[in-house]
Amino acid sequence: MTLPRQLVGATAAAVALGLVATVIWALGGDLDAYFWPRWVWFALGIPVALAWGVRWAWAKPPGRPRRLAVHAAISVVLGLIEVFAWLFTGLGLFWPIFPIAVLGALYAAHVWLLPRLAPDRELALMERISNLTRSRSGALDIQAAEMRRIERDLHDGAQARIVSLGMSLGLAARLVKTDPDAAADLINEARASTVAALDELRDVVHGIHPPVLADRGLGGAVEALALDVSVPVTVTAALPNRLPAPVESAVYFATAECLANVVKHSGATRAWVDLTYRGGRLIVVVGDNGSGGAQLGSGPAGRGGTGLTGIVRRLEAFDGTVTLDSPAGGPTTVTMEVPCASS
Repeated sequence: MTLPRQLVGATAAAVALGLVATVIWALGGDLDAYFWPRWVWFALGIPVALAWGVRWAWAKPPGRPRRLAVHAAISVVLGLIEVFAWLFTGLGLFWPIFPIAVLGALYAAHVWLLPRLAPDRELALMERISNLTRSRSGALDIQAAEMRRIERDLHDGAQARIVSLGMSLGLAARLVKTDPDAAADLINEARASTVAALDELRDVVHGIHPPVLADRGLGGAVEALALDVSVPVTVTAALPNRLPAPVESAVYFATAECLANVVKHSGATRAWVDLTYRGGRLIVVVGDNGSGGAQLGSGPAGRGGTGLTGIVRRLEAFDGTVTLDSPAGGPTTVTMEVPCASS
């Protein structure tokens, strides 16, 4: 640890002043006389000792460890002041034991009380930074996964069909004079491939930002989503006109993932989605009457899969939270809350 230049300079200046006082005493000629420079050293040593003690304590981790270390350093310096004052005043009854006991009791009370206090601003900021770091990492992971999915869908779907379309048109161009009927068949085949490629491109775009979400908002998009689920889903939406587009998109896909988990793992016969907006927060509850046993960070009990991890990472980017209630035997409810402003 690099020592601050000011602290080293102050220590050197204090030592120099103490040496000057000692030399003045020695030049007095009577070395058996009262050694009064001790009080100079004593007075100069107090601020220096406090500065070095706080410097040591400040190297501790921020928050409670640092606060306890500062308290301990100051208490030790104050205790040493009492002991040296006792030494310089002729010994006798060791009265410093009383202030030292008080300092120790205060430190013990601090150790006991500090964990029971609400987190201070520094700890809250540290936790906030940790959450932002984790949510940024999760958002980047989700973005990378989405890019890979889009690339795979384009490569395996539309791209393959467009390549086939080009080959069919090239072959039709060579046959148009020698075998017009075969060329016409190839052109018809190419036309069908064009329609199929367009449909696949629309599916890819739908996976990026569903058109129904832009047209009808989050409530209407979730209602449309529920129609494609094999389990009957009841949707209740009490939302303002529109919410921020990134929030709507994230919550839409999170809801879609919850409903997909219902179909895959729950064994439910019905499900429900409630969307509300209260106090500047979008609240979405997805529930089912299935077997329960789902867990955050994993699939339902006894099953594999990533479970709700993707949902948590998706919503953390918006300071959202996910709460799971899934006792054995059901029902299962997933509550998602995202702070946002309404239009």
